[in-house]
Amino acid sequence: MILRSPVTGRVLTRAGHSLSAAGERWPVVDDIAFLRADRRALAGEVLACLDSGDATGALVTLLGDQDGWARTPPPTDEARREVIAGRDTLSFRAAMDLLAFGPVGTYFAHRWTDPTFLSGLALAQSYWGAPRSVLELACGAGHFLRAFAGHATEVIGGDLVFAKLWLARHWIAPLATLVCFDAASPWPFAHRAADLLFCHDAFYFLPEKRDVAAEMLRVGTRILVGHMHNALVDNLSAGEPMEPATYAAMFPAPDMFDDRELTAALVAGRVPRISTLHDLATAPAIALAVGTAAPGLATGPLTDPTPGTALRRNPLYQGGEIAWPSERYATEYGPLATYPSHSHAAEHAVAGSVAVDSLARQRVFVDLPERW
Repeated sequence: MILRSPVTGRVLTRAGHSLSAAGERWPVVDDIAFLRADRRALAGEVLACLDSGDATGALVTLLGDQDGWARTPPPTDEARREVIAGRDTLSFRAAMDLLAFGPVGTYFAHRWTDPTFLSGLALAQSYWGAPRSVLELACGAGHFLRAFAGHATEVIGGDLVFAKLWLARHWIAPLATLVCFDAASPWPFAHRAADLLFCHDAFYFLPEKRDVAAEMLRVGTRILVGHMHNALVDNLSAGEPMEPATYAAMFPAPDMFDDRELTAALVAGRVPRISTLHDLATAPAIALAVGTAAPGLATGPLTDPTPGTALRRNPLYQGGEIAWPSERYATEYGPLATYPSHSHAAEHAVAGSVAVDSLARQRVFVDLPERW
């Protein structure tokens, strides 16, 4: 992946712990490029640490940076150093606790079983088409990158928050190309750099959505944007949602979907039904596809575990019943959950049989990272 300056557009050259072009340098920490045009001063601090041989100091600095939607104070210096020291042994959940992720940590810990995650997998699978390169905007901790790994030659994740990418690097998607950049600034990628550009449960948060959509159309040959909150329908989550027609107007001739239909299509193993704008007036969240052929089956290699994969029972089950991590979580995800409220499934299973694979599609069983 050739990266470009988010300020000048010049091609950046890698040398050790930095990327550079005429008159500018950007840090690379744990093989994650930090290219936030709105954080030039922070980039300078990190480069000073790296240039002096203080790689830990560079990480401590970056792991404290947050976005404007953060609900908790940044982690303490001590906690950041503790998570750095334990990056090869800590669980994913323990790392998020140390990094003060708060409610976002709960969301990330259980994202593999959320109905909204399944809708994203269904959208991607329906339009997959064997891409060589996949770029996920606002990839978070790399949940979808993990699903895409091995199904494309190059899997790239970009996010505004370095700490989320660092979690992806060490716990979720270690082989992905990771870039920290601001989607509201010019993107550090060439024209048509990605065969498939994917963004899920994030677009409605972004400022300057029309500018972001324009960059999507510049960088991606095919574009999939999922779980965009609908301004016509009340929603628990924060963000700056728009009406379905406004989203649709930003992209040329998109296929549009009710997010709930994508989840249902995955569980049923069928092709998702395209919706009209009239249909979407009451949809809490919507999705769209641009530059694609007709959708295919919502199930396949991205959605179903490979035979022989070791699976775990959904960790929300406690004593055979779902124990929601919070009242808010239950309100937001409970009504659309694909798994039953009661299950006496075994603690462990192996993918490859009809019975196990059916339960995995419902997310009674789930493929979790080794250090979940």
